[in-house]
Amino acid sequence: MKMRLPLALITNVRLLNSGFRIGHRIHNGVTKTSLLSSCNICSRVERKWIKPVGFDTGVKTYNSLTKQKEPLVLAQERIATWYSCGPTVYDHAHLGHAWYVSLLDQVQNVERRSYPYFEINVIHVMVITDIDDKIIQRSLEQNISPTVLARMHEEEFKRDMQALRVLPPAVYMRVTDNIPQIVAFVERIIGNGHVYVTSQGNVYFDTQSIGDRYGKLVNLGGIVGELGMLWIRISVPAGIVGGGSECTSVFGSQLDIHSGGIDLAFPHHENEIAQSEAYHQCEQWGNYFLHSGHLHLKGSVEKMSKSLKNYVTIKDFLESYTANEFRLFCLLTRYRSAIDYSDASMNEARSTLSTISAFCHTAQAYMQGHLQCQPIEEGILWERLSATQSSVRKALADDFDTPKAVNVIMSLIHHGNCQLQPATKNNGPRCPAVFGAMLSYVREIMAVFGVDLLDRKEVHDSSGVLNNVVEELVHFRSKVRKFALSVEDQASQNPQTGSEIQKRHPQPDRVPLLKVCDALRNNLAPLGVHIKDRGTNSTWKITRGETRKN
Repeated sequence: MKMRLPLALITNVRLLNSGFRIGHRIHNGVTKTSLLSSCNICSRVERKWIKPVGFDTGVKTYNSLTKQKEPLVLAQERIATWYSCGPTVYDHAHLGHAWYVSLLDQVQNVERRSYPYFEINVIHVMVITDIDDKIIQRSLEQNISPTVLARMHEEEFKRDMQALRVLPPAVYMRVTDNIPQIVAFVERIIGNGHVYVTSQGNVYFDTQSIGDRYGKLVNLGGIVGELGMLWIRISVPAGIVGGGSECTSVFGSQLDIHSGGIDLAFPHHENEIAQSEAYHQCEQWGNYFLHSGHLHLKGSVEKMSKSLKNYVTIKDFLESYTANEFRLFCLLTRYRSAIDYSDASMNEARSTLSTISAFCHTAQAYMQGHLQCQPIEEGILWERLSATQSSVRKALADDFDTPKAVNVIMSLIHHGNCQLQPATKNNGPRCPAVFGAMLSYVREIMAVFGVDLLDRKEVHDSSGVLNNVVEELVHFRSKVRKFALSVEDQASQNPQTGSEIQKRHPQPDRVPLLKVCDALRNNLAPLGVHIKDRGTNSTWKITRGETRKN
């Protein structure tokens, strides 16, 4: 049975008249009309992974392209380009999202930190799918625009991630912000000769055009030639969705790391690879694919998801547990493994966090002279600390093995607690330095994992909401202003020649609208919102710290 896999959504097939030669062939009873160009089609090569040439990080990571651990080699020294699939913003973010994004954050933080970590500058781009059928359907149900619905849930997602101490990516990329790039992406794939057209006018990606290289993430065996990827035509203004083209426009023909949930490996990521390699005419676009396991409710074999309505929102979760407890919960499982969410698993994380916090409190009391102990075997503790740092580094370099790293840290804490036994009087010299070093290390490594042992209060920034409000306001003003600037033709006579002259004048009844638009622009400037009119379009920016001038 022929499989047709979603690739992109296009609004029309006007490209059929763009000078490409059209060929026909029969496959499984289906007539295929190919779009051919003078560009060379990728040659048929063996499906294998090409080890990158560049900077060896010292890390080995499980690569979904090879199904084994591989040395993590970056194209540029200490710079990792990283693309990840973010949420489709049509509903509340839930713990399934938090699980994936928190794991991603922990892995990236390990790479970012200096000694004893890896000093890698992670350039992370996360795509936000802000237009698709689910968003459109939900917007119709709630009687609001798809854009507003998507922005609401996008900002909620960002606030939830901030509440869980997840560092934001370098760039959030919305699909709707990249429509021209997606159209150009599709045009180039057609120009490179990688599609065919059915008699019904549907456009398909021709997997045979890239030889045996389709199926890098999954073993498709001999059925590769049976596969096609459908580009479904949809009506304007629903939008265009093209998986993979957003990251291609950012990182070009080579990407270090691509990540997402394991359910996205096929067909979503498989299609991204095929599209990008057909676009760039290259043999290997993404060098490493990291896939996380799913979060399940205890006793359920299905992943937590919005579509299955078996999810726990992050807001509801944080009414019972803390961000620190959730981060510990994530640390206790390998990022590639599935995990069961339950009260028991959260209590284990809470207990682990309690043990760490208690040690920090006790060590701090000893350092301040508030706790008298038996003589401290300082040399042993220094050796334990050094061995712990080395073991944690090795664990993290071995495919980011956070459970093993936590076990090593807990062992150090155990030996520290054994020495911090209260005594009725001080029977020897105090050794605050070693406990200061231990305390500093434990706090630092847990901060890498997103666990704040200093319990600093978070500041919730509402700037994201403000930006969206201003964006909607300026968009509305631009529409009004464009209407007000419309002109009408008026005939007048040239006094010298007597010939008639057509002059264009603003329509008088719309002048008040233009004045109101100007007044709004002027009134917002002292408040820090600066609008600059460029013809019939407008741009804007927000500056902080300004006050209204009298």
